[in-house]
Amino acid sequence: MTLIASRVPEPAVRRLTATLYGYAFLSDLVLLYPLYVVFFADTGLSVGQIASLFVIWSAAGILFEVPSGAWADVLSRRLLLCLAPLVAAAGFALWVLLPSYPAFAVGFLLWGAGGALVSGALEALVWTELDRLGAVDRYARVLGRARTAGVLGVVVSGVLAGPVLAVGGYPVVGAASVLACLLATIVATRFPEHRRPAAVGVPVAEPTTATRPVGAAPPPQHESTSPDDEGDLGWWDTLRTGVSQVRTRPPVRSAVLLVAVVAADWGALDEYTPLLALDTGVGPQAVPLLLLLLWAAVTVGGLLAPAGERLGGRGYAALLGLVGVALAAGAMVRHPAGFVLLAVAFGAAQLATVLADARLQARITGSSRATVTSLAGMATDVLIIVTYAAYGLLASAAGNAVAFALTAGAYLVVALVLLTRRRHRSTVSTVVAVAAPD
Repeated sequence: MTLIASRVPEPAVRRLTATLYGYAFLSDLVLLYPLYVVFFADTGLSVGQIASLFVIWSAAGILFEVPSGAWADVLSRRLLLCLAPLVAAAGFALWVLLPSYPAFAVGFLLWGAGGALVSGALEALVWTELDRLGAVDRYARVLGRARTAGVLGVVVSGVLAGPVLAVGGYPVVGAASVLACLLATIVATRFPEHRRPAAVGVPVAEPTTATRPVGAAPPPQHESTSPDDEGDLGWWDTLRTGVSQVRTRPPVRSAVLLVAVVAADWGALDEYTPLLALDTGVGPQAVPLLLLLLWAAVTVGGLLAPAGERLGGRGYAALLGLVGVALAAGAMVRHPAGFVLLAVAFGAAQLATVLADARLQARITGSSRATVTSLAGMATDVLIIVTYAAYGLLASAAGNAVAFALTAGAYLVVALVLLTRRRHRSTVSTVVAVAAPD
């Protein structure tokens, strides 16, 4: 049978990507982001109470992550993307209307639930729509730009938060945050969603990753086969199917673990960069400028996704090695100039995260795409909590710089594992080739 390639419908792709970028920007245009820790402290909370709120936040993500992924596979993914900002907005409104520890705790539960509704559903919707349009090879590029749009939202919120706080105090900052969430919900209604019912297709063998770049999409499949075909499974069966796919398919399981490790380490270390900046001797007024350098690099890292897709296994391992070395070196410099190295590390980490997610999406099959992606999100949240705890112990014993450098060593370990596994596969292939009969 001869397959005829069809042209990608560019207007449809542009509508999808424009909606995605707008949604990502508005979802992170929350003026409370750079101020909520200060807000909690001004309300009278102790450092221990604030730390406990972070644990509640992460625990909420773990609690809601996988169930919401299964909902996204059974229900409308667009619906979940519309609901997520509303749930977060309710939490922000609660904070400014009833500023107290219980209200902050409930707000973090709502914020965590909102994040869980997005995680899995967003990636699955974008992958499925790009696949329907014959443009799945653009996934890493599109996701990288969406992450960049989110970073820009954080940067703009950091620029606006101070002036808005000076004009109207925390109530106006909270109102602006709620407004951004409402606008994100309006934008989410424009997401296309065309998931096809299950079709009888010929299973396609998964290509080996040794001969394909890290972030590349799989080869085109038969028209009747979709990587996101839906069946008539209910919520529980969909959840079991997703868990089973991770448990029984080593390529999917390894991709899930890679996403979790790559995203969790720098995601957790980011929370401690203000303390690292203060330890360099700068005043509090200079801390935002150093952090802005990091987020500028994260923006560049997301935009480099198309180039990163050409990295092979060794190139990706080298990228992770760069992250680990630059993080450790930047922290140990103990000078503001060290933030240049940290910026390089954060940009490379963003790129590595986007490529890891693209590899995961390329390996998922069946109707549980959002569920499997949410499992990766849950694993990320678990590792973030572990990293918080480990960093706290290390920092108490040896200071922030040493704790930062040692925690960054996880990237060197993962890079070494990837290189070792690649060398092992190459050795096995050589032995098989030599032993094969003529």
